[in-house]
Amino acid sequence: MTVRRLALLAMTAALAPLLSGCLIIGGTALVAGTVVGVAGDTLQLAGNVGEGVVRAAIPGDGEDDEEDAARDRD
Repeated sequence: MTVRRLALLAMTAALAPLLSGCLIIGGTALVAGTVVGVAGDTLQLAGNVGEGVVRAAIPGDGEDDEEDAARDRD
């Protein structure tokens, strides 16, 4: 082996522990991002279900919604 290859091999061996730490941090960030995404989707689903329950429980034909929207625009 040439001196250049030996130096590259030695540098790679020296940096390997640092790289493994980066992989652990990156993997942890990926898992945390997935958990946050799943929690957000779960909360959005719960909100949609709650909205459906409220709309089903409150009688109305939706005409007030149009009047409220027109008033809010003014």
